[in-house]
Amino acid sequence: MMIAEAVRRVAEKPLDVHLMIVEPERYIERFREAGADVITVHYEACTHLHRILQQIKATGAKAGVALNPHTPVQLLEDVIEDIDLVLIMSVNPGFGGQKFIYQSIPKVQKLKEMITIRNTSTLIEVDGGVGLQNAESLLQAGANVLVAGSSVFGADDPHATIQALKAFQPVFDF
Repeated sequence: MMIAEAVRRVAEKPLDVHLMIVEPERYIERFREAGADVITVHYEACTHLHRILQQIKATGAKAGVALNPHTPVQLLEDVIEDIDLVLIMSVNPGFGGQKFIYQSIPKVQKLKEMITIRNTSTLIEVDGGVGLQNAESLLQAGANVLVAGSSVFGADDPHATIQALKAFQPVFDF
């Protein structure tokens, strides 16, 4: 929580915390108290997803659900109305610098269709291997938020890379 608290003190944007942990429900209140605006849990780590989403919302935070690359979006159909943000992992979680899994693009499209049909305002975030080579395709597929870690921090000119990515995507605040 100390890192989240330190980031919150200087961050001007919403603090989106991704709990890639077992039993995330044990830490939700503490991360909210540390300043998290959005708390995202992994579908694969939750025994009772709906209960955890309600727990997150009860703290006043936005509730997010992350899906690993080969977890189908259809598993969210019964709870999509309770989700503020779905994080599509486009690499297998664990470490940075991996290659983008291109099956993530049709996955984003399927999720966007579900959100449109259900008439929710759920946002779609994509994380893993995101960069200039796939940003436009992801946004056209329906993504609202792109996480571009390695492509920015590994670039010769990180500032120029950020500016180029911003040209693709309107800035979205929660």
